[in-house]
Parts: sequence; C-alpha cells; structure tokens
Amino acid sequence: MRIVRLAAAAAALALASPAQAAGPAVPLPQQEWSFGGLFGTFDRASAQRGFLVYKQVCAACHAMKQLAYRNLADIGLSEDEIRAIAAESMIMDGPNDDGEMFERPGRPSDRFRSPFPNERAARAANQGAYPVDLSLIVKARPDGANYLYALLTGYRETPPDGVEPMEGMHYNEYFPGHWIAMAQPLWPDMVDYADGTPATIEQMARDVTTFMAWAAEPELEQRRAMGVRVILFLIVLGGLTYGVKRKIWADLKH
Repeated sequence: MRIVRLAAAAAALALASPAQAAGPAVPLPQQEWSFGGLFGTFDRASAQRGFLVYKQVCAACHAMKQLAYRNLADIGLSEDEIRAIAAESMIMDGPNDDGEMFERPGRPSDRFRSPFPNERAARAANQGAYPVDLSLIVKARPDGANYLYALLTGYRETPPDGVEPMEGMHYNEYFPGHWIAMAQPLWPDMVDYADGTPATIEQMARDVTTFMAWAAEPELEQRRAMGVRVILFLIVLGGLTYGVKRKIWADLKH
C-alpha cells in the first residue's frame, strides 16, 4: 500500500503541467476509444474498472472535486454500491450545535473526498507540487485521452542508448523532454478486477482513461444524441422546405 501511495503521490508532478518539461512535444499514438466519433459511447464496464484504478491508485493524491458519488450511477453502479463507496470516506461536516466541525461517513450526495485538507498540506506531501484535480484532466490536455494513456504506458526502465540518466527522474517515452519526476504509477496486477479482466498496465491505463474521459464530459452521449436528432430534423425540414418551394414556383409558372 505504501508503494501505491508513493506512486500516486508522484503523479501530481507529471499530470500537473507537462508543458514544463524541456524538449519538443512527442507525437502520441492514437488509440481507438469507444467514446470516439459521432456515435461513440462510454464503455461502462471499462469506466467502472477505471474508477477502481482511480480509487486505489490515483485518489491517494488527486481529487475529483467536480464529481459526487451519486454521479457513479451514470457508469452503471447501483444505489447500494454507491452508498457503500461513499461510506468508505469520512467527510468533514458541520458545525454542529456546539459550533464544532465533525467527521461523518460519506453520503451519495457528497462530492468525492479530497485526499488533503488544504493546498499547503498537498504541497507538503508532494515535494512542493500541487496535485492536479483530475475531474477535467482529459479536457485540459490536448488530445487528452491519448495523452493520458500514453503517459501511463510510456515508462521505460532504462533510457535509450546514448541518453544519460537523470538522478531522481524517470524516462517516459511520450512525455515532452522524456524525463519526468513521477515514478511509474501502474504495475501489473496492482488492482483486482471483479470481472476477471487481466490487470495489465495497458488495460488499467485504458480503463482509467475511459473513466477520466467520462468524468470530464458525463453529458457527452446525451449531447451527441441531441445533435443527431437536430441534424435529422434539419434534413427533414430542408426537404419539406424544398418541396414547398417547388410547389409554389410550379403554380406560379402556370
């Protein structure tokens, strides 16, 4: 558990600002995502597995303040599952009748619990870096889904020949400048998937990326469905308008 927490804590240094690294941006491998394209939808099973990865790895340092536990119903979790997940977190509340703050088990209506009470505590635990909130990380980075997946899978144990190692840094093939302060956060079999899916690094990276993409745009599917309906309506309306025009001009000619 300590190793997991240290890896997740170091993630703040990488996710916070990739542009700070020296060197040109590296072209990202393009992945096929279920939510890509005009008719794309979120893979609920993958998003649920991704939430587990976030919960067990990322949540040690990264908040997701824009999400409430009840929002997890959108990726297929039941009310009982959501209540159990929320109750695992102790939420600061109050003041009570005595004017004092107190902790209580989380409720579905609560937002995801932040791992640190304030910014100073977060920076103190992360060598001065402030762990970025992951609620909108996929929207906040260019080509966000592919960037996040590449970052999580781009670690190499040793740099290429001719590249001198940098003390305290880690080589990442797809990070701008290649050297990153974040230690590799994902390792094989780090989490246990209830559905039996093998927890490879690539699978965990894909699942947590899917979850983050959903978190950034939970209304994506509804917006696309509305867009398709609007397009179909405009096509029908255009056809009717053209037909009426033809009829009117035909009558005028006679």
